[in-house]
Amino acid sequence: MSVIVELTIPSVEFELGRILRIEEPTQLTLETMVPLGGKPTPFVRIQNEVRETFERSVREHPSVNDIQLVDTHEDETLYALNWDPSEASLLRRILDLDAVLLGATGTADTWGLELRFPSHEALSSFQEFYLDEDIDVSIERIYNPTKPDAGPWYGMTPPQRETLAAAVEAGYYSLPRQISTQELADSFGISDQAVTERLRRGISTLVLNTLLVDEPDE
Repeated sequence: MSVIVELTIPSVEFELGRILRIEEPTQLTLETMVPLGGKPTPFVRIQNEVRETFERSVREHPSVNDIQLVDTHEDETLYALNWDPSEASLLRRILDLDAVLLGATGTADTWGLELRFPSHEALSSFQEFYLDEDIDVSIERIYNPTKPDAGPWYGMTPPQRETLAAAVEAGYYSLPRQISTQELADSFGISDQAVTERLRRGISTLVLNTLLVDEPDE
């Protein structure tokens, strides 16, 4: 049975935190992470106001081969990071255990990750790994999305839930459509792209934790 974990880790003890160095009060978002060429490739979104210094800092890191611009929209830019993670990489271990990254945000001091592991055994293996590697991981919450105490939002972050609920209530999914993503974005004071990403990730998380959740053992 799958299990969802919310955790925090100091930026200095997290390999991406050391590579993706930012200054307060900037915050960056790890949109997704996919295995390309046998290594985890993160896709990172950041505000354009710190784009130049961010790019320069990342390119100077010895483990980074390249940082590629994927998309830019209004005040945000999405990058793909081509890097060489070590065998002891936390992200490599996460992928090896078939865990799904549901969301991640980073600041100058800490990173918060939300992960969905396929089983409690996989979670135990992950915990053994970071304890053996002496990585300072703080588990904030562990829950199974199929249990009553999992809460009503099935792993969605508050912004994802709020945006998806607002979209449904305003008729975004009605035929004909009654509101655009730009109008939704204006109501939240964010970009059209940010609304689209919230809806995409929120729906993906909702489906993963409901329709695609493992059947309980007999």
